[in-house]
Order: sequence, then C-alpha cells, then structure tokens
Amino acid sequence: MNHEETRGKQKQERRKKGGNVDTFLPLFPSLSFQGEEEIKSPVSSSPLLIAGVDEVGRGCLFGPVVAAACIISEEDLPHLAQLGVTDSKLLSPKMRGLLAVKIRECAIACQVGMASVREIERLNILQGTLLAMKRAVLRLKVPPDFCLIDGNQKIPNLGIPQETMIKGDRNSIAIASASIIAKVWRDELMIRLADKYPEYDLQNNKGYATIKHREALLRYGVTPQHRLSFCSNFIY
Repeated sequence: MNHEETRGKQKQERRKKGGNVDTFLPLFPSLSFQGEEEIKSPVSSSPLLIAGVDEVGRGCLFGPVVAAACIISEEDLPHLAQLGVTDSKLLSPKMRGLLAVKIRECAIACQVGMASVREIERLNILQGTLLAMKRAVLRLKVPPDFCLIDGNQKIPNLGIPQETMIKGDRNSIAIASASIIAKVWRDELMIRLADKYPEYDLQNNKGYATIKHREALLRYGVTPQHRLSFCSNFIY
C-alpha cells in the first residue's frame, strides 16, 4: 500500500470515529516543542489530537479579527512541511492559496472563527482575538486533546488543555497551518468587502493602515467596518 493509500485509509478510520472533516465558513473559509509529532498521550502510545491555533488581522484598521484552528495528523506534519507550510506572513498570496487547499485536504479538522468590529471595540483587541480563537477551536467537529496557541496568551475558559508558543507559526506546522487558513479566509473577506467600500483600497491593503487607506479615512471618514479606536489617530 503506497503513502497516499495509507493516508486515505487512516482518514476513513478517523472519520468513522469523529465524523467528516470540517466544512468551512462560506467564503470558499512533556511538552517539548521540538515538533507536534513528539507529543504522546500519557495513557497510551497514540498521539494526541493537537490543534494549532493562530489569528490574523489583529493590527488592522478595518474588519474582524480572524482565527483558525487546525488538527493535523502525525503522518501529515512532514508532508506539509515539505510542501512549504510556514508562517503565512512569509508566503506570497498565491502560495498561501495553494497551501490552504493542501491543508484542508490533509487536516483531520480545521475551522475558522472571528470576532466582529463591534466585539473588538467592546472587549478590546486582545480579548477579541482570544474570542476568535476560542470560536475556531469550539467549531472543530473532531475535538482536540490539546491546543497549541500562537503567542503568549492562553484562551480563557476553553476547557481543553493548552499551551502557548512564541513564534509558533514558525515552529509548529499545526500553528502555521492555522495561520495560512486564517490569512486566506480573511483576505477573501477583504476582497469581497472591497466591492462595497471601494474608496479604501481594501483589495490591496486588506484593512491595514497603508497610506491610501489613511488618506481615504481623511477624505471619506469611517465605515461601520472600521475600528474607531484604531482609526482615531488618523481622523482627528
């Protein structure tokens, strides 16, 4: 049996245990950290189901903050690494798109969560980010045994064991996969919203504070999708 047939049989067995691989939101969207493949269950030799979790859009002026959670099987970690999965910020848009397809094909479970502009303004960006991460994890149809969270902030009241990892998107394939999925999903959302708000050059800046975006704020003001607390330095 070749590698692809083996992976296919393993996926079928996982689906019988945990259901189908997750569908996406409708836009397509010891703990030694030497590698997720080393983390084993304390009561058996079976690997834990580990969800990598990451976010994008935290520093934007416009739109929600988006997070993704991805469970990647042990046998697929080196496969994705060989394909070039890494921190989404290091990849071209074309490469991110291609890898997002491969990640979705490989993932045991993968989902997206977000926190709206209104929630960001009400809670603050840190709590909004953690909320988006929590939603992504809880949407997973195959519950993880453990979560690896990019950064240094744990998700409050998650109910699942978790650990943070600084620069996790460069040191964990599962987190890097989540980084890519979240980035592709959010970028697609910004492209859609660019049709509704063409003045702000969203198709190019994806909501970040570029010169064109700041100039548009001065000329046209804010939209309901702008984070007022982030834009105040540019419009007052």
